[in-house]
Amino acid sequence: MKTVAVVIPAKDEEATIGELLDGISKVVVDGHTLQPIVVDDGSLDRTAAIARERGATVVTHRRNRGLGAAVRTGLRAAVETGADAVAYLDADLEYSPEDIPRLLEPVLTGRADYVLGSRFLGGVRGMRLYRRVGNHAFTALLSALTGRRMTDGQTGMRAFSREAANRAEIVHDYNYAQVLTLDLLRKGFRLEEVPIRYRVREHGESFIRWSYPAKVLPAIWRELREP
Repeated sequence: MKTVAVVIPAKDEEATIGELLDGISKVVVDGHTLQPIVVDDGSLDRTAAIARERGATVVTHRRNRGLGAAVRTGLRAAVETGADAVAYLDADLEYSPEDIPRLLEPVLTGRADYVLGSRFLGGVRGMRLYRRVGNHAFTALLSALTGRRMTDGQTGMRAFSREAANRAEIVHDYNYAQVLTLDLLRKGFRLEEVPIRYRVREHGESFIRWSYPAKVLPAIWRELREP
């Protein structure tokens, strides 16, 4: 039976990681087994211990390195395990594991190499206004830079073919969302979006602050200058 790695970066997510992994264990993808890979990005709580108790593979950063670094580590670990495809989602329960089959379908049928789970196609509710405006602004920028229409360039739920996961490059540690999409589209990988559900997180805090654009825009410029 083929394997799908489910990459989950996590920092201090002990309140949600167990429920998330329990949800993933109930997901059925025909012809595939799901193997969760939790990247513990310098957590100071029981995130890693709870993940191991649930049977997940845990890869640990001894100090917090950032979401971009965690996704980079997770994709590398997924490829090294021999996974045939990779799904990715955040650990905070904003995204539903039940949407994993829908997310993977374009990859597993050979229609796409890289899939964005779009919260806006799925009818997002409860997102704060500044987050909604920021998401639309960065998505519009990505669409303009790539010439491809997108509705949710910042989504925390994505899927990759094995080749796309293997060739993906993330040029900075802070975040991955925009530079990863630019990287894969510049390499010719096929993109598709699918609608997913979304709920605002109830535990912990997002790493996104008002300083987000000041950190992300230089990284986008760096990616565009890469040969």
